Order: sequence, then C-alpha cells, then structure tokens
Amino acid sequence: MCADATATPDYKSTLNLPRTDFPMRAGLPKREPEWLARWEEIGIYDRLREKAAEAPGTRVPFTLHDGPPYANGHLHIGHALNKILKDMVVRSQQMMGRDARYIPGWDCHGLPIEWKIEEQYRSKGKNKDEVDIVAFRQECRKFADSWIDVQRSEFKRLGVTGKWEKPYLTMDFRAERIIAEEFQKFLMNGTLYQGSKPVMWSPVEQTALAEAEVEYHDKESFTVWVKFPVATTGDLQGANVVIWTTTPWTIPSNKAVVYGAGYDYGLYEVTDAPEECWAAPGERFLLADKLAGDVFSRARLEDGMWKRVRGVSADELAGLSLNHPLAGAEGSNDEWDTPRDFRAADFVTDEEGTGFVHCAPSHGMEEYELYRDLGMLEQVITYNVMDDGSFRADLPFFGGKTILKPNGKEGDANKAVIDKLVEVGGLLARGKIKHSYPHSWRSKAPIIYRNTPQWFAAIDRPVGDGQDTYGKTIRERALTSIDELVTWTPQKGRNRLYSMIEARPDWVLSRQRAWGVPLTCFTKRGALPTDEDFLLRNEEVNARILAAFEAEGADAWYKDGAKARFLEGIVNPDDWDQVTDILDVWFDSGSTHAFVLRDREDGSDDGLADLYLEGTDQHRGWFHSSMLQACGTMGRAPYRGVLTHGFTLDAKGNKMSKSVGNTVAPEDVTKQYGADILRLWVAQSDYTADLRIGPEILKGVSDSYRRLRNTMRYLLGALAHFEESDRVDASEMPELERWVLHRMAELDTRVREGYAAYDFQGVFQALFNFCTLDLSAFYFDIRKDVLYCDGDSAERRAAHTVLDLLFHRLTTWLAPVLVFTMEEVWLERFPGAGSSLHLQDIPDTPQAWRDDALATKWAEVRKARRVVTAALEIQRTDKVIGSSLEAAPTVYIAEPDTLAALQSVPFEDICITSQITLTDADAPADAFTLPEIGGIAVTFAKADGDKCQRCWKFLPDVGTHQHPGTCARCDAALS
Repeated sequence: MCADATATPDYKSTLNLPRTDFPMRAGLPKREPEWLARWEEIGIYDRLREKAAEAPGTRVPFTLHDGPPYANGHLHIGHALNKILKDMVVRSQQMMGRDARYIPGWDCHGLPIEWKIEEQYRSKGKNKDEVDIVAFRQECRKFADSWIDVQRSEFKRLGVTGKWEKPYLTMDFRAERIIAEEFQKFLMNGTLYQGSKPVMWSPVEQTALAEAEVEYHDKESFTVWVKFPVATTGDLQGANVVIWTTTPWTIPSNKAVVYGAGYDYGLYEVTDAPEECWAAPGERFLLADKLAGDVFSRARLEDGMWKRVRGVSADELAGLSLNHPLAGAEGSNDEWDTPRDFRAADFVTDEEGTGFVHCAPSHGMEEYELYRDLGMLEQVITYNVMDDGSFRADLPFFGGKTILKPNGKEGDANKAVIDKLVEVGGLLARGKIKHSYPHSWRSKAPIIYRNTPQWFAAIDRPVGDGQDTYGKTIRERALTSIDELVTWTPQKGRNRLYSMIEARPDWVLSRQRAWGVPLTCFTKRGALPTDEDFLLRNEEVNARILAAFEAEGADAWYKDGAKARFLEGIVNPDDWDQVTDILDVWFDSGSTHAFVLRDREDGSDDGLADLYLEGTDQHRGWFHSSMLQACGTMGRAPYRGVLTHGFTLDAKGNKMSKSVGNTVAPEDVTKQYGADILRLWVAQSDYTADLRIGPEILKGVSDSYRRLRNTMRYLLGALAHFEESDRVDASEMPELERWVLHRMAELDTRVREGYAAYDFQGVFQALFNFCTLDLSAFYFDIRKDVLYCDGDSAERRAAHTVLDLLFHRLTTWLAPVLVFTMEEVWLERFPGAGSSLHLQDIPDTPQAWRDDALATKWAEVRKARRVVTAALEIQRTDKVIGSSLEAAPTVYIAEPDTLAALQSVPFEDICITSQITLTDADAPADAFTLPEIGGIAVTFAKADGDKCQRCWKFLPDVGTHQHPGTCARCDAALS
C-alpha cells in the first residue's frame, strides 16, 4: 500500500547527480601560470624524451625545426600565432605516438641590434667607429641575451613546450663555429666568389641587403624625360633620343641608351610651344610611336604643336651614337664627354616611358647583365655613389650631394641633377609619380641599387662537392628538392618558392657591418678576383679558425693579431688580406639545420627536419635561405615539409600598426582571457589565409570555449560515480552507446588524419560539433535519466563505460589545442604529483566500433527526434507543459523502415517524454511537421498517470509501489 502523497520524502539525495569540483568559470589568467610551474617542476619535455628512450624503436622521431625569431623586442600577435601553431604540431605528433622534438631558437646577429647599441652610444656622445670592435660586439651580445630571456618567458606563457632551458642561439660559440664551417664549404667547393655588381643597398644602414630584407611601400619619386642628342652625322644629327626615369640621380652614371628592336619608332618635330615648355619649335625627337603622344603631353605640348616627320627603322637606330646631356657643360671636366653606347636590348618595352631606356649598369641589374654578356663592364661601370648614398666628392656639379638623408628622407641629389639638366637644356619634362618602391624592412627607408664589391654564392656554378644526386648546381638541387623531396602545406607554397628560386640571381653573402659571423676567408694581395689563387683555400687554416671560434666565438676574428694567428706557419701572412665583412644574417639562420638538426643529440637522426613552419613571407626569407644554404653544403633541402601561415590583421581586416592603435598584444589577451583562448583562436581559424583578431572575435572564441568546458564539466561530474567494475564490453551495450562508439571511431580517424595534415581547424570543428551536438544536445541529454535514476542497471554501466572512453579520447584529442584546460580536466580525475595529460598518448580506438549501418539507422532516429522536440517546444512556449516529460505525443511515420527503426529503440526515452505512440496511420491535417523532414508528423497529448517524485516521469503506475510517489524503476532502485 502506498503512503499518502503528503508524506512523500525528498528523493534528491538518492539520485546519482553529477559530482565534481571542476569550476564552471575557468579563471585561466590566474591558474595557467600554476600549471606552467607544475610542468616545469616535473619536466614534461624531458620525461617525454625518456619515454622514447625506454622503448627504443617504438616511437618514430618527428622534428619541427624552429625558425628563429629575432631577439629584439616584445612578442606581437604574429609571434603568438606562429609559436602556438608549432606547439600544436609538436603536441599532436607526440600524442599520436611520435617522439616529437622541439628546440626553440633565436636569431641574435644583425643590424637591428647594432642600431640599438649605436643609439645608446650616440646618447652618451660616443662614436661607434671609435669603439673597439670586440667591445662593441660584446655589447650587442649582451643586448640580444636580455631579450632572449624576455621572449622565452612570453613564449612559455602561451603554453608552448620545448627545450627552453637549452635553446639554440646563433651567437653561441659553437653555433658561430658551425656557421663559419658552413661558409667554408662554399669557399672550398668553388661557389664563393667576389664580384662587383649592382646590389640592393641601404644608404641609411650602409650595407647590402638580401631580397628577404626588402619590402615594398608606396613612394613619391621625381620623374624626368631627358634628352640625349644624336651625335652621328646625317639626317638625324641634332635630334634627341628621349629617355624616362624615376631615378634622376642615376643620370650622372649613364653609360648608354637602349631601344627595342621590334618596336615602331618615329622622328617627331615640335611646331609650336607655349612659354612654360622646355621644347622649342624646330626641335626634333626620337620616340616610340605608341608613346609619343603621352610624352608630348607631359612636355605641355598639345595636339597640333608637334608632328611626325617619318618613321625610323631599327637598322637606322643601330647606326647612331648619342651624347650625354651633360657633355661639354662648363665645369664638367670632360666627365661626360665620351659618346654613349646605343644598342637594342630585350628588356625595353613600349608600355610606358618613351621606348628608350637609359642605362647606368652600376645601378641596374638588367643593364649590368647586358654589358656583362657583351664583355664591356670595364667601360660602363662607375663608382659615383658612396656607402652613405652620397656622390663621390670630386664628381662635377654633384660632389657630396646625397640621395637620401640619414633619416631616410629625400636628399638633395635628385633636385641637383634635375636643376643642372634644366640649366643645360637637357630636360624635356619633369613630374612626380607615386609607385611601389623597395624599402629596407628594418629601417623602413628606401634603398638603391648600387655597384659595390660583394661576396656571392654562385647558384648556377657546379658545386665541387660531388653530391650530384639532385643536381650539379645550387639552383638545380633546390628546384629538384621543391618538386621531389618536400611536402607543401598549403600546396601553393611550392609555386611561390619555385618561381623565386627559378628566377633569382646569385646570393649576396656579405654585409658591411660588425655584429655577425665574419666571412672567414683571405684574399691574395695584388691578385684579381678572377685569378685562380685569389682566395686562400687551405683546410689547415680553416681548422685553426674553427677551433678558435669554438673556444672564443667569432670575436676571435677581430682580435689583434688574428691574421697572423690563423696563417703563420702555414702561409706567409704578409701575402694575404683578411676579409672583414660579416655574413648575411640569412646565412646564419639558413645554417641552423647544421647546428641544431645535425649537431645536437636531441636534433634530428638524419639531419633533416620533418617540418619548417613560418609565415608566408619566409618563402623569400628562411625557407629560401635554408634551401640555398643546404643545397650548397649537403646537396638538398634541409626539410621534408614546409607549412606556411598568413599574417594577423585587426578585426576589420586592416594591417596592425602601433601608430593606428589597432594592435592586439599576446600579453593583453593572456591577462584578460588566458592563453587557451588565444590557442583556441588559432585552432578555429584558417591559418593558410590572413587571420583577424579583435575584442569581438575573442568574445566569440570565449563562448566556444565555455561550451566545451561545460561538456567536460558534465563528463567529469557523471564519471564521479564510475567504478572499474562497471565496465562492459561493446557487444553488451545498447544501440545508443554503440552509436557513440561508432562516432568515436569515426572521429579518431578524422583527428589523426587531420593532425597529420596540420588541419587544426578541421579537427577542432569536428570535435566541437561532436561535443555540442552529438554529446551535450543529444547523448548526454538522453542518458541523464539513466545515469541519475537507474540502479545498477546494464544501461547505466554501459553509459558509464562510454563516458570513460569519451573522457580519455576527448582530453587527448583536445590537449594539443587547449593545453591548460585539458590538463585541468585530467588532474580533476587523475591527481598526483607526477600526473599529467601531456605524458599520455591518444588511446587506440578499435575500428571494430565502426558500424555504418547502425549510424545510418540512428541518423533516421535523430531526424524523427527533431520533429518531436520541435513539436513539444511549441507546447512549452505556449505554457501547455513545463517539461517534455509531461507529454505523450503520437508520431506518424510514413516510411515502414523508419517506423521499424523507431519501434526497435526506446523512442520515448530518446525524445525525453514519458510515453510515446508510434503509428503508420495517416497523420491528421493539423499535425506538426518540419518542412525539411518529410514523412514524419506529430500530434500532442499529455502523459497519463502521476509524476514520479524521483525521476519526474508521468506514468500510470506511480504511487502503487513500496516507496511513496515513485514509479516501478525508481522503487526498484531505492530497494
């Protein structure tokens, strides 16, 4: 007999409700540093290496080689993106069973650090050139070292794991020794040479630059149309060949004018001219027909003020010689009196300008190559421009004039040249043009092309090391590597680097600075660079240098008596000159494979990296220089894979700038949200394109994080009641649990394939949808009743087993992304002094769990459930019911297979109703349907019976059992 309802006890304490101390609020900014300290204390990175050593041969090594950031300043959001991506790669590879190694490193040499030290000297009234070079270099070393400590701390705060206590530094003595050794391989294999050719030169920094050190910005330049009088006698004598240039300062260095053999040219005459025009009636000009009208309009000559006299053939042009516009000018000291060369050239176009191109081979590579191939360089090379961008002091009219001021602004050289051309009648027109122009990425100042003696690595000269597997030259080896040896993520990276390598000139190795690794070579006094014995190639000398660098660093090269120290007893020091240039810092970073992958015990077993990972700008930077360097010394690319990511932009898609105030600092994000939110932003983004970030975007990421966190919190709470004795085999589980196992097997494949392909966005999206749609909104929602209310039932044991399996997979699947949160989840369940999720692997998931037929069936079940829950939501909104358990709907199923599927499962439990009726009868006209799901309709009815005071279902048998106000199931559970 049931007791009176008024005496019904409170059954809440008898329910198996979730129980966990895992907080809903993460508090990441405060708690993440605690986990960092814990990981450092237990030595996670080293313990993982020990794990591999304990079972030799079971874990295949995976090496991600770190592209060295520059040790100069706090991290920006681009640094954070880069290092987080690297960390996700390393952690995911490790948890998939590899021995994933990551040695962080820093670029420590180079101009930015020199500048900082020079600034400090200037503020104290000191002159860098008066300071001992070794003392200066030690100041640079100290400066770099201070920033390494700062950046290391900032990188670690992002949750990045690696060998932080022993990073690689390009300024370490051993690194400097190996960089010098790698340079000596170029010296010994015949690819090193000294040449004098136009190179990209920074007058502000007073050094040559590599392509990777140049960026393009809009610049307003002077533009001039200059007259070169025809010197040859005949019908064209006295006519002017007109050239157009945006670099007037190169006119004093002009040695020739060239034309296009395939274009139509004409002789034009001015018939009338306004006062403000520099052309006079009767003057004649040679121009490309296609461009003549534009040129005359620039000269303020309207239609009707000029006429075409006749055409001029290429053969006729070939017989002409020209005078320089400054020839015969008073005070020129015969500087420009030699007639200018005049010939056809392939690089002339008729798309802009005049159809003629002025040639200053000391300041342009196309002109240089033309006259090199003609064997005429000695006649056309000039040395008019000094290191600081000023004209040589004895150059008539222009001596001492500067192209750029020390601050990078326009100097007085262009104006001086233009004014002189006006004075001598050599100008037809002038103006200004805004165009894309190369700038130094360090100083942001414009650069020039300038002929200077530099050291080069020849990329088309056969490399004399005998390693011809992938080609005889550096270029051949690089192109073969790109196509046959390297995997590109995304694939378009291959095309970009291939085109760059295919078209690039020889590598300029030398820089005219102080803070770097010197070019450790000697030249024979009195010999020419083309002489066979110009360079000293002696292994005994090389060995002495390397031994000194190993012990003292590259400073040994600059100490008093260095030349005698390295040469005496081997060759006569008086016969040789010591080179004082330093190596391009891209050679430093390009050599890192040699002293990290090859030289360290924890490097790579074969000296190659499995992955290089940097931004897209490194196709012309680190990927490029590493490729060239390694192809010159080891015959192939130093990497098997290259991954590139885009740049970081503000929320509106604009480039970040401190002056604009739209930057997002990693430190600010970690202080406000925590590093896991920043990591989740990376995982949610398509890193192959540019990534946007801002407050609203981070709020959206935080919302995704909260939903995931709540999923893990529920999982922890439900597992508080799990005992190992509850575990059941998959074959004994209900269909719903076997469907979850099927989804886990699917996801395990998706996660492993995604991580292997570095598809973090795809992996995270799949896991997020699984957690929120399959688990929280479906499986957990359905199984709460069994987990809370059942006694020791088969269904409850099966659900607990599945929850445990889910726990081990979700934590490890998500660990590479949410390193702090998943560690917190793990320790909530498995605490202990040495416990850490990051010592675990992703567990093997039996593919026997895959059941595609079951998945197809449950897809139909879920579709039918959607119709039922949508119908009940209307009743809830209308306040007809407060809970779906008050309902007993009738579901009309048109398809026999669907009806059979629903009849084979506890569909009322799946819809979270107390009762449900399934029928193949025709649905009433007013039955609820969803347009997108045909063949299923629902009518509403309230459930029969009373509400069970324990499980809240409405059932006819409530109140007829031993325990007051309970249904049969709850009565049994209480008994």
